[in-house]
Amino acid sequence: MIVKNNFYIITRGPGAGKTTLLNELRKNGYNCVPETARNIIKEQVEAGGRALPWDDTRAYSDLMLSRSVQDFINLKDREDIYFFDRGIPDTYGYEVLMGFDIGGVLKNAVEQYRYNPLVFILPPWKGIYETDSERKQDFQTAIDTYKVMVDVYKNLGYIPVEVPLLTVSERAAFVIRELK
Repeated sequence: MIVKNNFYIITRGPGAGKTTLLNELRKNGYNCVPETARNIIKEQVEAGGRALPWDDTRAYSDLMLSRSVQDFINLKDREDIYFFDRGIPDTYGYEVLMGFDIGGVLKNAVEQYRYNPLVFILPPWKGIYETDSERKQDFQTAIDTYKVMVDVYKNLGYIPVEVPLLTVSERAAFVIRELK
């Protein structure tokens, strides 16, 4: 087991302002690891691939897991603070949402690669929710995803900390205060 208390996950359902918050933390000098899911979608669309959340969801999930583990391993020797735009347990949550049987590889990954116990989770926020070419889910899906992520993180031994619905600078300040 590798435990990295300097690795923090920021997660949520779709469209809750996570990327905006991470960009603000980056502006404040923090290291941020980008989300793998959107990169996979862009790559698959450009290549005509099927590993997409609206096509081959199993292949999409497998790619998310593989890339999330690789991000963790690539940074495991770093000692400064890193914020991850989602983490390995998010793949677990995705598979719960999809109704998949959770496989041994995923179970092992969430046990072997451990982040700081505090996980920052952004609640659904109808006022900022938008869909786009990569985010096709409706707002109810955002609510459902949020609930599953809270449960999954709790069940995996993490402590979800809900980030309040505030301006982006206030949200960043909240997260930074919680680190102490």
